[in-house]
Amino acid sequence: MNPLVSVVCLCYNHELFVAEAIHSVLNQTYPNIQLIVVDDCSTDGSVQVIREIVDNKPSIDFIHLKQNLGNCKAFNQAFEKVKGEYVIDFAADDVMLPNRIEKQVNHFQKLSNSFGVVFSNADYIDAYGNFLRNHSEHLLKKKRIKVVPQGWIFQPVLFRYFICSPTMMIRKKVLDDLNGYDENLAYEDFDFWVRASRTYQFAYLPEVLTQVRRNIKSMSTQWYAQGDRQLHSTYLVCQKAVGLCQTDEEKNTLLMRVRYEFKQAVFSNNKMEAKLFAELEKKLAKHGLRFYLLSFLSRLPLPWAWVRNTYYQLRYG
Repeated sequence: MNPLVSVVCLCYNHELFVAEAIHSVLNQTYPNIQLIVVDDCSTDGSVQVIREIVDNKPSIDFIHLKQNLGNCKAFNQAFEKVKGEYVIDFAADDVMLPNRIEKQVNHFQKLSNSFGVVFSNADYIDAYGNFLRNHSEHLLKKKRIKVVPQGWIFQPVLFRYFICSPTMMIRKKVLDDLNGYDENLAYEDFDFWVRASRTYQFAYLPEVLTQVRRNIKSMSTQWYAQGDRQLHSTYLVCQKAVGLCQTDEEKNTLLMRVRYEFKQAVFSNNKMEAKLFAELEKKLAKHGLRFYLLSFLSRLPLPWAWVRNTYYQLRYG
């Protein structure tokens, strides 16, 4: 009646937040949880904080990595120990609300086995725990989405971001089918969404069940910075998606995504990625005037990154 849920808590230099994150798992109303804490070779006092907790709780698995592997490899190390029917990939600077796991398991139990993921709404908080904004409300207000897609979401997830990845509960079989995360990537969620949504449905819970930390060290704050490894990973995922598209409509959606990322690469001065996205666009469609204009702009020695950042700050906050 209470299937085991495995929570993989990934920590890298989260000394200030990891205790709150771990205790938010331990204080869940759901009774059947396996907690695995992974420290990805932190350089601050994270390990000491973790040991102070786990030394008194032998039921917690602690993996202390001796070299920094990055999110994808670190998660896969822990996934080898996962025993639960459901899995949560949980960052050590986020906070679970007490009834999160219970509500997600209850929702999963109402769904068919074709559903591989249940995700929810979330609140973003700052380093001090102060409310910043609500995930879904922000996307709806800024007209990034009209509704939160769910069900068979392969095409919507190709087009744009709408899932708050720290809120996901994943059926373990999905990760087994995918052989975990792709360790060649700098981040995991877009690749996971694209591959998983090809064969599994996603369900959305509109409730806020997680508080997601936003601070100057968050990976999301480095998006489209010059030399951003995440942008190159996005290219690799789009390259994979070419072979996963089954209809012309899906290919056209991927083309729109590739064109969007090409533009972002140009205006963030990531010239190598701009070239790669341009080549990928050529595989999907003939180059038009827009392509040649962007290619021309990318060669001009102007502060495109500053222009882009200013525009997006004004438009999306």
